[in-house]
Amino acid sequence: MKLLIIRHGDPDYAADSVTEKGAREVEMLAERLSRLDIHTFYVSPLGRAQRTAAPTLQRLHKDAVTLPWLREFQAPVQDPETDRLRNPWDFKPAYWMQDPRFYDASLWTQTPVMQTGDVASEAQRVYQGLDDVLARHGYRRKGLYYEATAANTDTIAFVCHFGVECVMLSHLMNISPMPLWHHFCALPSSVTTLVTEEREKGIAVFRCLSFGDLSHLYAHDEEPSFAARFCEVYDDFSQRH
Repeated sequence: MKLLIIRHGDPDYAADSVTEKGAREVEMLAERLSRLDIHTFYVSPLGRAQRTAAPTLQRLHKDAVTLPWLREFQAPVQDPETDRLRNPWDFKPAYWMQDPRFYDASLWTQTPVMQTGDVASEAQRVYQGLDDVLARHGYRRKGLYYEATAANTDTIAFVCHFGVECVMLSHLMNISPMPLWHHFCALPSSVTTLVTEEREKGIAVFRCLSFGDLSHLYAHDEEPSFAARFCEVYDDFSQRH
């Protein structure tokens, strides 16, 4: 089975939709996805994800299943520097990279800062939601791998958000999402592709073939959005700090 995890187009967060640029991106994305044989679409309930999926669904004359757990990862924690609430992935490297527990799949939610929010329960909600979907498609979680109860070559697509995408990937790969949140960046409208490998009968693992692919934008000479990135060099104050 193949999984496509798609981030929404360039976001207009205030309107919970996409920008004018995002509207162009999702049309280019639709041109790409409409060439694929996608069995089922699952979409976040948030407007920017729904808007991203709409052109593809229209082209394919398909409906999508809206899943509440696919919304952006929502578990604010107390920032130890400012004492304000913030997203659990949005910390400066000098803070979180000093603690090796953040790299550990079983310990990252047990760190003091993560204990100030509902991070563990929210992560479990995503893990369980993903496992429920995969079980319906023939792959049942057993420990750290999946039983291929009805092995197949179907393609299913998730249209969602960067934060929750990393939590999904962390579960499939049995790693902490912190390195994914900080060392990888899925830009708007990007497509991450995973495929099952069943090297032993009935035992499946998910392997990433590509992360954050934007070939549909490059085919139209569309510059990728900067959303989710931070400044490339500190002294460039034209970029996000």
